[in-house]
Amino acid sequence: MATAMAAIAPKEELNPFEIAKQQFNRAADYLELEDSMRSVLRNAKRQLIVSIPVKMDGGETKVFEGYRVQHNIARGPAKGGIRYHPNVSLDEVKALASWMTWKCATVGIPYGGGKGGIICDPKSMSKNELERLTRRYAFEIAPIIGPDRDIPAPDVYADSQTMAWIMDTISMVRGHTELGVVTGKPLSLGGSLGRPEATARGALYALREACKVKGFDLKGATVAVQGFGNAGSIIARLVHEDGAKVIAACDSKTGVFKADGLDVPAMLKHKEETGSLVGLKGVKEIAPNEVLEVECDILCPSALENSITMANVGKVKTKIIAELANGPTTPGADRVLEDEKIMLIPDILANAGGVTVSYYEWVQDMYSFFWSEDRINHTLEETIGKAFHNVFEKMMKYGTDMRTGAYILAIDRVAEATRVRGIFP
Repeated sequence: MATAMAAIAPKEELNPFEIAKQQFNRAADYLELEDSMRSVLRNAKRQLIVSIPVKMDGGETKVFEGYRVQHNIARGPAKGGIRYHPNVSLDEVKALASWMTWKCATVGIPYGGGKGGIICDPKSMSKNELERLTRRYAFEIAPIIGPDRDIPAPDVYADSQTMAWIMDTISMVRGHTELGVVTGKPLSLGGSLGRPEATARGALYALREACKVKGFDLKGATVAVQGFGNAGSIIARLVHEDGAKVIAACDSKTGVFKADGLDVPAMLKHKEETGSLVGLKGVKEIAPNEVLEVECDILCPSALENSITMANVGKVKTKIIAELANGPTTPGADRVLEDEKIMLIPDILANAGGVTVSYYEWVQDMYSFFWSEDRINHTLEETIGKAFHNVFEKMMKYGTDMRTGAYILAIDRVAEATRVRGIFP
């Protein structure tokens, strides 16, 4: 099976926007959605491309290209992160914006989907250069963002400091402080308790429900985590605290494996001190992509898109996959996993904890009334638990997989909002 898959792998569609459209079309077919509605929901409402001149530390001026895409706002203002990465493209940002539309609808929060990105290598830039880049990008996209229009958040290689710079820039442009213009901010600037670990915590709540459905306990389960950034490192800690055994993990430089369980606190400390998992003592080092092939009960792809493809899906040996990354599994690989009875908790559910707590942050900012962390986590658990079972019911009703069940749920909600609003003029 694996040899045959590898033979056809070069022909597999890996463009993220084309993959997003395939996922949409599959669910729309189940819903028997009319062609006119498909056209409305498939296309991005607004796409902005900006040139970002930045004075570098050496004195020269370099021009970067940035994007902000608003896919759909039928159910509320656009919401979505900003990523800094050398491989950012308009099609990638369009795909991520559409996934945000379906993600928000899946968990039932009143947002549409948006996304932003800048083509750059943040690892090679100084903090001052990143600040100038961020502030100029914020100024360029200022006409289309705002607490009632489009609310950015951090994504790959962006963080709370990035959001603070954007909030300050927009506030200076508009002449008053706008706490709600971005989420994922520092606590001192209207950020929310629980936000840094929200993506992973949402995945934890979804995993607990998935384990019940699959008939085993998360306590004692073996877990492999691909990617050890914010989401990956925190899900490793959270499942470890729940009694699971993390047996494999990786970052961009190396993978680590230990059959009887990795020392997660030691891993986290080593990563914090050195910036990598390289050199972690008492483990077997493996290639980063080999983590996806480790036999385990739960696999958590937490890096970038297109990690599980037709080229390697035949080597995946797990019971549950929780997609903490956006778009880590291709449509072809989805069909293989479905045939193998592997439960896949799709990205638009598994990593929706981040946007859900971002919504809580936005609500707190708009009312200037802030919640306790216990209240945030409890409300998140209720939201993700309800969403999981809504998706599972759609999956069972239509006899399909969890991803398609989530898309059926989400597309139906957005289509209904679009029908009720009508088309202007």
